[in-house]
Order: sequence, then C-alpha cells, then structure tokens
Amino acid sequence: MEHTDVCFAPVLSMVEAPAHPHNVHRQTFVEVDGVTQPAPAPRFSRTPGEIQRPPAHPGQHTDEALADWGMPAERIAALRDDGAIA
Repeated sequence: MEHTDVCFAPVLSMVEAPAHPHNVHRQTFVEVDGVTQPAPAPRFSRTPGEIQRPPAHPGQHTDEALADWGMPAERIAALRDDGAIA
C-alpha cells in the first residue's frame, strides 16, 4: 500500500521500526550508549528535546516504581526473592 492514496500504517516491532524509511527520514530513533530508542518528542524548533541520561537497564527503577504505586517494601522484597521482578 506504499505510495497509494489511502491511510494505513504498518505494525512494526522495536527491531524493525528504526530501519523503516519513514522513521529514518524523520530521525524518529536515536542511539544513546549503544541502545536504540525513540527520539525526544515533541520537537520544537527553538527548544529542541534532549536526552539527558543513558537509558535505564531492565529492573533499574522497579523498586521505586512499585513503591510510588503504593506497594509496601516487604511485598517488593518478597517479589524479588520469588524471582518475579528483577
């Protein structure tokens, strides 16, 4: 359906999306510390977005996020002991 007069969009995986011609042209993805990730959005001409730190590794903010959602520390510890969270 490329180059036709119809609205459509392919469903791409996170591996495929950065290589799609539209995303390459729009510079939709950037690489930071060896990790490809979406570029900051929205983009403004006078105040461009900026990535301020490297991407988090899996599980880096798990305890903090669960605590913010109201989960007690002992429950978080039990989930970690059971291997349910990293």
